[in-house]
Amino acid sequence: MTSLDKVLSWIDSTRDESIEKMAKLISQPSVSSTGEGVEECAKILCDMLKEVGLDAKIMPTPGLPAVYAERIVPGTPTVMFYGHYDVQPVGDLNRWDTLPFEPDIRNGRMYGRGTGDNKGQLLTHIITVDGFIKTCGELPCSVKFLLDGEEESGSINLAALVDENRELLKADVCYFSDGPIHYSGRPQVLFGCRGIIDAEIVLEENIRDCHSGHYGALIPNPAWRLVHLLSTMKSPDGRVLVEGYYDKVRSITPAEEEVLKDIPFDVEGYFQGVRHPGTGPNWDPIDAMKAHMFLPTMTIAGLGSGHTGEGMATIVPHKAICKMDMRLVPDQDPDEIFDLVEKHVKKHLPEAKVIKHGKMYPSRTDLTLPLSKTITGAVAEAWGTDPVVVPLSGASCPEYVFTKMLGMPTVSVPYANPDESNHGPNENFSLDLFIQGIKTTAYVLEAVARNNK
Repeated sequence: MTSLDKVLSWIDSTRDESIEKMAKLISQPSVSSTGEGVEECAKILCDMLKEVGLDAKIMPTPGLPAVYAERIVPGTPTVMFYGHYDVQPVGDLNRWDTLPFEPDIRNGRMYGRGTGDNKGQLLTHIITVDGFIKTCGELPCSVKFLLDGEEESGSINLAALVDENRELLKADVCYFSDGPIHYSGRPQVLFGCRGIIDAEIVLEENIRDCHSGHYGALIPNPAWRLVHLLSTMKSPDGRVLVEGYYDKVRSITPAEEEVLKDIPFDVEGYFQGVRHPGTGPNWDPIDAMKAHMFLPTMTIAGLGSGHTGEGMATIVPHKAICKMDMRLVPDQDPDEIFDLVEKHVKKHLPEAKVIKHGKMYPSRTDLTLPLSKTITGAVAEAWGTDPVVVPLSGASCPEYVFTKMLGMPTVSVPYANPDESNHGPNENFSLDLFIQGIKTTAYVLEAVARNNK
């Protein structure tokens, strides 16, 4: 029996204990937007890491703490596990079937806030480490953990923490599990994500809202003026018109072009329940994926001015606001993009203020790297089927701290079910997928060690 066989057998035999560990972690609130329970959860995680044989410590930040752990096996490659232990607010409790921090098992799933996003998924890696040490006496390769306590609040202190600890955080590859498997039921391996910059355009021109009959022809209307500005920023066909916006967009590589052909994408199914039938463009699947992964966006996330409640109020509003986010692709820089947008606004509507909010850089790892192929092969072996290879996720996460700041290839392999309801009520994690995730991490560690000897 190989060392991997021993670990896989141990994972099956300790299924109940692993599920209990997830329940313990879910029972501890850790809402980063309010700070509720975050430090207590960091302590629980730190203790869990120590219990399985790792050197672990809590790393303070100006905000909420991160948790770091390591076990170094001399002469072996190092895998960095990233994850986040903070969770989203629970929202309306009336929409939950059971209390969010009292984990409940039903229909083969555990329900509770953080089950899929991300406590249950980061726990799979800790349990795998435990399995190797208990059955084989040692890990096949070195491991490090960096567990974020602020991801759901934008990871605002993570970059500074990484910058201050570059030597400590050195590794050969970063591996993390967040989000769902592919909707087809196959695993997926992701090699990057888009960045983001959030901005707000505010135009305040009058002292107060005014009677539209007395003042409508005599004073400026900030709502109309903001609408005219926005029409100069994006064309009806969706192209951003801000000068220089696309200048640094990186070209799609031949390898990425090739894997797009193998990604299942049901256009009709993708939009079902999202948009009304017959609206929007009729996307070709390949063109849709290219737009989703490789092109930046500019999205109006909120637009407000004047009276928007019940009934009418015949006024000239004194103020208009647009909140927008821009999803960015390699090699776009969030600060540079903000400067371009600000310059555009000042040219077309100089009275408006442009306010910068949160940002994350885009990230991209070459899917043809030896380590990339090793992990893709390990996932295929663990699942008994080829994974869906995704060059770039349309969403954003702080992956750039590893790829951009530490120069480390970074690969994401999600373990949760597609209907995990992360960020929503009744968040859940399939227990079978939870166990499969533990096994997948075991395959990955063994493959990284074997292929880097």
